[in-house]
Amino acid sequence: MTDPFSDLLKLTQAQSLITGGFTAGGDWAIRFPAPTRIKFFAVVQGGCWIHIEGEAEPLRFECGDIGLISAPRAFVLASDPNVPPLDAMALFSGAGKSRVHLGEGQDFAHLGGHVLLDPVSGPLLSEVLPPWIHIPASWPQADRFRALLDQLVVEQAQALPGMQLASAQLAQLLFIQILRAHLMSGAAKPASWLKALVHPRLAPAIRLMHSDPARNWHLETLAQACAMSRTTFATQFKAIAGVAPMSYLTRWRMQLAQRALQTSDIQIAQLASDLGYQSESAFSTAFKRETGHSPRACRLAAQGQVAVSVNLVTPDIE
Repeated sequence: MTDPFSDLLKLTQAQSLITGGFTAGGDWAIRFPAPTRIKFFAVVQGGCWIHIEGEAEPLRFECGDIGLISAPRAFVLASDPNVPPLDAMALFSGAGKSRVHLGEGQDFAHLGGHVLLDPVSGPLLSEVLPPWIHIPASWPQADRFRALLDQLVVEQAQALPGMQLASAQLAQLLFIQILRAHLMSGAAKPASWLKALVHPRLAPAIRLMHSDPARNWHLETLAQACAMSRTTFATQFKAIAGVAPMSYLTRWRMQLAQRALQTSDIQIAQLASDLGYQSESAFSTAFKRETGHSPRACRLAAQGQVAVSVNLVTPDIE
């Protein structure tokens, strides 16, 4: 079965890595700089407070809780919000120093990592995430995290053969589970492709478009797949995804085109045909309308000469 969510994770080249962690006891606090990548962390022993820049009050994290920060906001982890924080850059600056210990005793343990994204297509994911996500261990979805966290702790502590690859694979699964838990939560979410992917009534249409993007899809066909009238489908799709169905299809085609132009030597005329365009000219016009650049310029962008991006989440202009 076509899996649009996997399609988009592959397109953005989302790659999760465990980068370290720390243990602590007594009174302690660490200030982390604003991340330049999506950052996630898990409390694997004890509990702590986290104060994220821009938030009025600190949050309490308990063992098994997971946090994800996608906005460039500094934050402080602490045993008590009133403890003056140490600078994380100074603590972890030593060569090969991915783990440290603070204070006296060991009643707290933390694992941290980040998500690498493709510089061009990565905003497709990062820009539709909230500034931060908190997945409490008490959530029903959090049951799926426990085995992953336990195994990550074992891998990091024992340095078993293949530890780096195993940790990366576990971290990737952890990131996917974080996104799933966020999508399954009842929190209000702005219109985006991410919201549309998990909407039960719209998912059939999105699967169809991803399964055969070259097909000349009609609004009626997509609406029938969702058991809706044409008008109801179009209205709901735009309200939830932020764009009209045909706009989504065009932008998905342009994402595929951009990736092909940057990673292969396919002829532009052949790419146009593969994506359902009757001529190279029609394809080039659509591509330039969405990206602001020609297909040739996109190919040059792979050599660092031109910056090109396609955004699936920019709302349609009335």
